[in-house]
Amino acid sequence: MKDFVKLLRVKHYIKNLLVFMPMFFGGVIFIEEKLLKACLGFICFCLVSSAVYILNDCRDIDKDRKHPTKRNRPLASGRIKPNTAIVIMVASLILAILISIYLGTLKAAICLVLYYCLNIAYSMGLKNRPIIDIVILASGFVIRVFYGGFITDIVISKWLYLVVTTGSLYMGMGKRRNELRAQNDTREVLKYYNEAFLDKNMYVCVALANVFYALWTLEMPNPQISWTVPIFIVMLMCYSLDAEGDSDGDPIEVILKDKALIAIILGYAVCIFLLLYLL
Repeated sequence: MKDFVKLLRVKHYIKNLLVFMPMFFGGVIFIEEKLLKACLGFICFCLVSSAVYILNDCRDIDKDRKHPTKRNRPLASGRIKPNTAIVIMVASLILAILISIYLGTLKAAICLVLYYCLNIAYSMGLKNRPIIDIVILASGFVIRVFYGGFITDIVISKWLYLVVTTGSLYMGMGKRRNELRAQNDTREVLKYYNEAFLDKNMYVCVALANVFYALWTLEMPNPQISWTVPIFIVMLMCYSLDAEGDSDGDPIEVILKDKALIAIILGYAVCIFLLLYLL
């Protein structure tokens, strides 16, 4: 069972919580109809993202066997057969399609198709194209947010969109930077990057994320939300300290390994909740 959990990348489902972001920041998290749709959308995106991870593992099985850590993945190690993985992938996609039909939102369905097609293109070769590979990684986070907005009929703030976009680009470049530093990754695209380039552009993105977040707080109905700007800055500082350290740069790995960062994120969420829903 642990191998199947690893194959599906269940711990990466945390990324799909972005589906709830439009509801949460829109102040409508307690509307039952929207919450039900968001929960179904979350399940749907989890299924599609798992199908993407399985596809990538099937295509990279030979490369993963040469990698110091990826060789322990269920497919690369041989603990799960490729045919079994393909059956699970197809079943996940079928179930996701059925949920999408039930939700009946065309724009949300387009988001799912776009996400899956981009990741297929990534797996088929775009992951070896500099800049494009990072853009596709970042687009996954942005698509999740818009998907959540479409299924709950909530308009996404332009500033919130820019916060997610710049933050996602920062995390994508951080992942590539640490892979480059470790020099133990089999990614072909790493030969096009250097640390100086990634560092400079990471700093630009994290600075813009802070600015866009501050601008987003100014358009919120409760002006006191601006008080969370320092918390947001500290949160990014803590993430940056971990991401630019000895980690592999993967956003989920960075967050889950730092209890202090998790506490700050939870504290930030509580502050936003109080300011949006109770004060």
